[in-house]
Amino acid sequence: MTENLPPLLGPTYGAAALQMTVHAVNRCPDRESARVRMNATIAFVAEKVRGTKHWMGPSLKLVVLPEYFLTCYPQGEPVAAWADKAALDVDGPEYDALGKIAQDNQLFLAGNAYETDKHFPGYYFQTCFIIDPSGKVVLRYRRLNSMYAPTPHDVWDKYLDIYGLEGVFPVARTEIGNLGAIASEEILYPEIARCFAMRGAEVFVHPTSESGTPQQTFKDIAKLARAIENMAYVISANTAGLHDIDLPQDVGNGGSRIIDYRGQVLKMAGSGETIYAADQIDLNALRRARRMPGMNNFITRQRFEAFASSYAKHNIQAANSLLNADGSLKTPERAHFAAAQAQTIARLTTLGLI
Repeated sequence: MTENLPPLLGPTYGAAALQMTVHAVNRCPDRESARVRMNATIAFVAEKVRGTKHWMGPSLKLVVLPEYFLTCYPQGEPVAAWADKAALDVDGPEYDALGKIAQDNQLFLAGNAYETDKHFPGYYFQTCFIIDPSGKVVLRYRRLNSMYAPTPHDVWDKYLDIYGLEGVFPVARTEIGNLGAIASEEILYPEIARCFAMRGAEVFVHPTSESGTPQQTFKDIAKLARAIENMAYVISANTAGLHDIDLPQDVGNGGSRIIDYRGQVLKMAGSGETIYAADQIDLNALRRARRMPGMNNFITRQRFEAFASSYAKHNIQAANSLLNADGSLKTPERAHFAAAQAQTIARLTTLGLI
């Protein structure tokens, strides 16, 4: 069936990874002071997106912000406390303000934030979002692999009942292509990107916060691999330092980049606040490559049926670890996540799998 395929001719447009400093809210004494700091960050984003649009011109259609750009990450705070202080409500004023930035500049704005959910009180989920030029959130992807925080997989049965599998792996079909979002460390898990590619994703936005170093890191390699194996663009926006935390401020700084569907780095930033990682996304070239027979058309040479039974048979990280037998929610203590991994290691060791 060809009527559901995107047209071969797609737009060429500008995309930018806005590498910016994160001002942490961890030391803010209460929710109100944290919101003051977050609002100041949103005002900063508005200014820099406006400037980026002026610099790149009307071709700019997509800006990607770094991971947890509003708050930094939790540093030992209880889950419920972080949810109250640092997490956004789905219909909260912060999303309205970010939507206005997208609307004022007539572009798509992607980023990453901690987010509450009325179905999971006391929880937060780390969420990648994409806002369209009308100011509407058109994609929410909630991180599935997290070391010390709740994920949809930890409450899997309840989450699927509410959102369904397509809500777990959303792809936004837009005028600038089919967009998927990958959260930070999840670039290391090929199944995440693959599930988006299965659903037609052509451009992966990747909000991250990681070490900027001349040495090639695990994540650097993974970004190239995800682009090549899925024949997709990767727009990876890193932080430009983390202020007001115990670690050195440059622990996450530099190296934002745009990678094309052949695995070529088109632009890569140095350290500090910058929009150097900006280039043109050529959807026509990507779609032409995906529809051309040959050895390098990796998308069309997949044999998923051959692998499906192995995935189904081998249960590594168990689902529903935060659901009680009656389906009610457990209180998500930080220690739970390390204990769950320790149990997994013990089980796989006993089975002789590791």
